Amino acid sequence: MSTLSPAKGTTLPASAPLPWSGLLALSTAAFTAVLTELLPAGLMPRMAPSLGVSEARIGFLVTGYAAASFAAAVPLTALLRGLPRRAVLVGALLGFAVSNAVVALSSSYPLTFAARLVAGGMGGTLWAMLAGYAARMVPADRRGRAIAIVLAGITLALSLGVPAGTALAGAVGWRTAFGLLAGLAVLLVGWVRWRVPALPGEAPHARVPLVRVAALPGVPAVLGVTLFLLVGHQAMYTYVAPFAAQAGFGRTGVVLLVFGAATVVGIWVTGMLVDRHPRAALLGALGLCAAVMPVLGLAAGVPGVLLVAVALWGIAFGGAPTLIQTALVDVSGPERADAATSLQTTVYNAGIATGSLTGGVVLADLGAGALPWTALPLVGVALGVVVLNRRTAFPPRRGCS
Repeated sequence: MSTLSPAKGTTLPASAPLPWSGLLALSTAAFTAVLTELLPAGLMPRMAPSLGVSEARIGFLVTGYAAASFAAAVPLTALLRGLPRRAVLVGALLGFAVSNAVVALSSSYPLTFAARLVAGGMGGTLWAMLAGYAARMVPADRRGRAIAIVLAGITLALSLGVPAGTALAGAVGWRTAFGLLAGLAVLLVGWVRWRVPALPGEAPHARVPLVRVAALPGVPAVLGVTLFLLVGHQAMYTYVAPFAAQAGFGRTGVVLLVFGAATVVGIWVTGMLVDRHPRAALLGALGLCAAVMPVLGLAAGVPGVLLVAVALWGIAFGGAPTLIQTALVDVSGPERADAATSLQTTVYNAGIATGSLTGGVVLADLGAGALPWTALPLVGVALGVVVLNRRTAFPPRRGCS
């Protein structure tokens, strides 16, 4: 079995080794994007006095990034889809470098906020292309593992990068931390140009309008799973601190550390299963995520039960994005993956915002104890969509193209 290499038009054997250096470069790009997005959240007390604003307005630097990423993913992907893929990737990374350099040097909050909007636009562009890029670099039967390697950068940024960046800022100053992040993006440009293949953009005659991409068989189902899983997950995860406090476990940092470490395990397990058993792995991940919620609702007051349940939740959620993105690339085709993933990026951010809002309303009206019972039916809907879409979106085996 073999597949065509889009970069050169030559036959790429299915037994060819994974292009680890190129995939790790893409994974580092994902790591850089997440760290750029979330680093201000850990630096509020340090950034606020320097910029002469409240800590809440520093929080808006994260909100602005997310809003720009949400708004930019679809239009920028549509605008740039005909350009060579590596050039677009390099442009996004240079945008991160400039934005982080401006944040490091700026003493003006409006200028800092504007730089964060630019970074958000770069993030929306980057997320729309990473999975598709990885898929086009490998044979079809290794597509899932390649996507898992790239998306591991997200997990590492959340579990290690953000805490390490916050600690580094405490030691050398928050401006230096952003300066180093800008430098990382510049170095990454060199790595990308050296090890990531130059793939062509979509030819004009081959471009499918985004509306038609959204209507491709299986795409609506994958987007639906993305939305319901993220709403349910975020409704619970955003308010882990008050939930743990109500359960009598006040060490939120321990809970988050357990969850973050478990997501790394989930990514590793998923990488082993995604190409051979994608449907079973996704059903297992969503089923485990759903099963954890009643345990949290009924027995979170027992510290051991709370931590084990959070660990299982982390394992389940850690692998789910890779499984869902692999399914999306399969149903859309690698050549349309950027367009499909831009839609998913928008849905993903909408799910985060909706879930956080839903959890906040539930917390205010019913208390933290109601959060797992709010998440359960939403994750259950995502699981049901996978069960019902065996043929069009989530088959037992991944086909080779």
